[in-house]
Amino acid sequence: MMVDDEPLIRKVVKMEMNSRNVTVEVPSSPRGGDVDGSEMRPVEMVDTFADGPALLAALETIAPPDYLLVDMEFQGEPTGGLMITRRVHERYPDVKIIIFSGRFDNPAEEGSRQDGAIPSSGGRLQRVHDIGRVVMEALKLGASAFVSKNAAGGFSVENILRAVECLERGENCYFNYPVMLTLKEAAEHYFRMVESHDLDFDLSPTEHRLLLLEAAGCTAAEISHQLDESDKAIQERQKDLSRRLDIVNKSAARVAKAISLGLIAPSDVQFLPRQ
Repeated sequence: MMVDDEPLIRKVVKMEMNSRNVTVEVPSSPRGGDVDGSEMRPVEMVDTFADGPALLAALETIAPPDYLLVDMEFQGEPTGGLMITRRVHERYPDVKIIIFSGRFDNPAEEGSRQDGAIPSSGGRLQRVHDIGRVVMEALKLGASAFVSKNAAGGFSVENILRAVECLERGENCYFNYPVMLTLKEAAEHYFRMVESHDLDFDLSPTEHRLLLLEAAGCTAAEISHQLDESDKAIQERQKDLSRRLDIVNKSAARVAKAISLGLIAPSDVQFLPRQ
């Protein structure tokens, strides 16, 4: 089965897969077991759905598939596929989930600006970092494979079938080449940070809470109240954090550096209600 909010994508993938009577080579025994041989097994796209609720409603009345293709972006939400992945995995843990998206491709190098200046690579590097975080989150939520819609040579169902064959052999996960390039760069960046000791940084529970409150845009008085400390004590904590993070003593700089180092996650930020 497949869930994707693009009607054309759903139509093309289903037609391409079912009209060609495609097959995959799978072990003669169940996934991951000892095998003496293999067999060719047909693959059929049973049905497609425009969103998660439609898929989950259908699964209440029909048998779940062996594999589910899940797009990552729904109605403009870049990580909407994470919700679908989590809910399907919780209810149907035997379903193998393949993330089918172009969002995880290695970002292109940024071109020169019109004024001739070379743009900073920080934006692209941040995208690589963000992609790595989303892929890891999807794996934790139950995804098993990642296949790009924009693979070299254009879309082909073979990109999906290779993921199925890999998982049928008992592999824990599969990444096709465009996704692997991104993860490779994200990993290299991570280890460069480790070598430069950028990650050798321990936050106390109070410091972690302080950064989350700053990220939520809280005022000094609100932070002081939430942490039950004096304004002066909070100011000293902020100065110490800025010094250890090697940045200017500004709230925005602390939050940006903390997120880039993985010390806080944007999803953990809780905004206080305003009067």
